[in-house]
Amino acid sequence: MPLARSLSVTSLNGLDDWDDDLDLAWEVANKVGGIYTVIQTKTKITTDEWGENYFLIGPYFEHNVRTQVELIEPPNPAIKRAIDSMNSKGCKIYFGRWLIEGSPYVILIDIAATAWSLDRWKTELWDSCTIGIPWYDREANDAVLFGFLTAWFLGEFAAQCGDEKPFILAHFHEWLAGVGLCLCRVRKLPVATIFTTHATLLGRYLCAGSVDFYNNLQSFNVDKEAGDRQIYHRYCMERAAVQCAHVFTTVSQITAIEAEHLLKRKPDFVTPNGLNVKKFSAMHEFQNLHAQSKNRIQEFIRGHFYGHLDFNLDKTLFFFIAGRYEFSNKGADIFLEALARLNYLLRVNQSDITIVAFFIMPARTNNFNVETLKGQAVRKQLWDTANAVKEKFGKKLYESLLVGNLPDMNKMLDKEDFTMMKRAIFATQRQSFPPVCTHNMLDDSTDSILNSIRRIGLFNSSADRVKVIFHPEFLSSTSPLLPVDYEEFVRGCHLGVFPSYYEPWGYTPAECTVMGIPSISTNLSGFGCFMEEHIADPSAYGIYILDRRFRSVDDSCTQLTSFLYNFCQQTRRQRIIQRNRTERLSDLLDWKYLGRYYMYARHMALAKAFPDNFTYEPHEPTAAAGFRYPRPASVPPSPSLSRHSSPHHSETEDEERYDEEEEAEKDRQNINRKLQQRQHPHQPK
Repeated sequence: MPLARSLSVTSLNGLDDWDDDLDLAWEVANKVGGIYTVIQTKTKITTDEWGENYFLIGPYFEHNVRTQVELIEPPNPAIKRAIDSMNSKGCKIYFGRWLIEGSPYVILIDIAATAWSLDRWKTELWDSCTIGIPWYDREANDAVLFGFLTAWFLGEFAAQCGDEKPFILAHFHEWLAGVGLCLCRVRKLPVATIFTTHATLLGRYLCAGSVDFYNNLQSFNVDKEAGDRQIYHRYCMERAAVQCAHVFTTVSQITAIEAEHLLKRKPDFVTPNGLNVKKFSAMHEFQNLHAQSKNRIQEFIRGHFYGHLDFNLDKTLFFFIAGRYEFSNKGADIFLEALARLNYLLRVNQSDITIVAFFIMPARTNNFNVETLKGQAVRKQLWDTANAVKEKFGKKLYESLLVGNLPDMNKMLDKEDFTMMKRAIFATQRQSFPPVCTHNMLDDSTDSILNSIRRIGLFNSSADRVKVIFHPEFLSSTSPLLPVDYEEFVRGCHLGVFPSYYEPWGYTPAECTVMGIPSISTNLSGFGCFMEEHIADPSAYGIYILDRRFRSVDDSCTQLTSFLYNFCQQTRRQRIIQRNRTERLSDLLDWKYLGRYYMYARHMALAKAFPDNFTYEPHEPTAAAGFRYPRPASVPPSPSLSRHSSPHHSETEDEERYDEEEEAEKDRQNINRKLQQRQHPHQPK
């Protein structure tokens, strides 16, 4: 199996013609959370680097395979022999191509087929690692099955290679895949291992319990805290994987600090999460996409607020928060409180701006809300009525002009037309407020978001300038309610709000950035810290960083309210300028730039596992290391004026002179000049 492509980094010596790279994760071809996005988007650059020697290992679920995977015969003889050998012993291993960009090979393991071995394997795990798994934790039991099967496959694959043994590199993601890594080391398999934690188990649980987490990292009794939350066995699986791995990585600097205290090992690398960035040939293209998607959302709003559509949609801004339903960790609590304060400010200042805040957080429901569906039906009926009257009007106008007469406007619409229109108007009458939630919630009385809305009194009344819509389901273009996918929805919004208290990375604000949508993040999220490190003035580019580390909850809420209110004060032109600047940062988040950190981790792991064959020299920082994006060309350079970096503060005459292409070119020149100054610091400036 010679490498299809040589490695592009020269600091690793000894890699000539034998190598295989495997990514192992529970979310390979199985969408559960953010790790799915990491793996899915990273496959393109990894496939470019490793070619036909790159494989992903994940669980087999038939409903996922039917829509995402093309099952094929393994082209690699050793892998085929390994799969056949395991299948002959009662396993069910499938091989195929994952139908995503890069079309990587996937090896999918049906854990249910070998569930009969669970007790035996749990005993072996206790004997070899002293980790006991309770019978009632199904997720942990699945992790044991998956771990033993992946270790079995890796051992079988190494054995099937015979004398021509490849250098196998296995990258394990999260605790669900960690058992396989531990077994690789216990069984002394010829495999270089990497373990990446995207969020520590204990950290997530502690933050969900309203603990002052970051100020007490050094003082937690981790064994006791894990035991109190009945996750000690999971914590042991995660910590064992961390300690056993040749190389340990996390996704952000804030998570690296957390892991050092909770998992007792300092990460070897920080590997930030990237995206596959699609660049547009002209700047106005993504602005056009924003306008098209916004129109789709406006159509939904017209139906949802029928009978109460007493606000101007052209002066309505769409804010949203999305992600896993963790009320405090994701910052939904502070966002709702800030919306209540924003509503007060807009009302007392008699603003003509209306805010519609969407909460896209999946929860337990049993169906769509009848009143919500009725709203879309009423909107469609109005549209059909208007089209019918328009068609009749147009026909009469056409016939009148054909005979050379100006139409008699009193005869263009007859009594039947007026009756039809009146009936349509009467159908829009509504006694109740538009619903806050689009679905019927199973736990309505105990739901955190709904209870907070009841407390702050945002019920979508006519007097409120802030409206709230809770959509407790993933968005889909096939939905009868809001027929848009997530990407289209994000493009149509004006601002993403993610005031998370616990967010190891934060894909949602990153996705906003590459689509040119401003966002609010925090200095406790990996994304927020990354942007603060790489940008001199993030707010100038539409990246607002909320301080949740060094301020009280109330002070953070006040700061968030200020961000939201200042954003509402911007004109349409100012928002366009800001979106242009936000989209300009997308290169920072491209896997083409961030993929190098995974490459360095792989090189170090190979050098540690096979020291006789590989040597690793620490990567020397480039001229761009530590480089920070300067302020946009049209923003004053003085730090004292950084509060004026938002386009909201631009003077009218400056707006008229603004040219997006000219500013982008000036920024490129400014960045190049600063890079040259770093390369040649002693040259005169």
